[in-house]
Amino acid sequence: MGRFSQRSYEEELMDDLESGGQVIDQTLKELETINRLLGGNQVTTNGLAKLLQNSKSEITIADLGCGGGDILKLVAKWAAKENIKIKMIGYDANPNIVAFARENCKAFSNIEFETKDIFSEEFKALEFDIILCTLFTHHFHDDALADIFQQFKSQAKIGVIINDLHRHWFAYHSIKILTKLFSKSEMVQYDGPLSVLRSFSRNDLESIMKKAQVEKYQLRWMWAFRWQLIF
Repeated sequence: MGRFSQRSYEEELMDDLESGGQVIDQTLKELETINRLLGGNQVTTNGLAKLLQNSKSEITIADLGCGGGDILKLVAKWAAKENIKIKMIGYDANPNIVAFARENCKAFSNIEFETKDIFSEEFKALEFDIILCTLFTHHFHDDALADIFQQFKSQAKIGVIINDLHRHWFAYHSIKILTKLFSKSEMVQYDGPLSVLRSFSRNDLESIMKKAQVEKYQLRWMWAFRWQLIF
């Protein structure tokens, strides 16, 4: 159980911003399927439902670390069903991922993508109604996350929704077995279990929020071994 007592900071293969080609395409396709089947995506739409009660005006949503755009497609369908007008922008620092996402979401006129570093001054100057981070925050060290969350406070006019993994032995061994059995992507097989080791306990997130000086937030455990953090 010792390896689950604190976060790992070993880099994932996907952290290489130059990765691309068939490896990235196969990985993004598989991740969309995995997250849909395991039920983790509903953590994000559940958070949106909380923040957008009685919303009447068009809402601008930024999805950071957008990957293949599967969350944005899900949100677009959810918003249409709820009769909520939204404009969505997916951001990723890897241009190859952004290219895949544009093709993956080309049927949705209210989704666009940009290649940007969230630490750049250009990005910091932007404002949105809501910021989404799904399986993105575990890529950063605690101190960096505290700075990022402070930054988000000034950028999000309505709120921020974090959907990320719970570091737990069952989640780790489950994803290791599932990816070994069903994945054709070496990146998914390597990064999947490592993502769990890099993810969070409740104490981790509470400590990060304290460092970020964010006092008002909601932290909830949800299936499948996900944290929903709203502030």
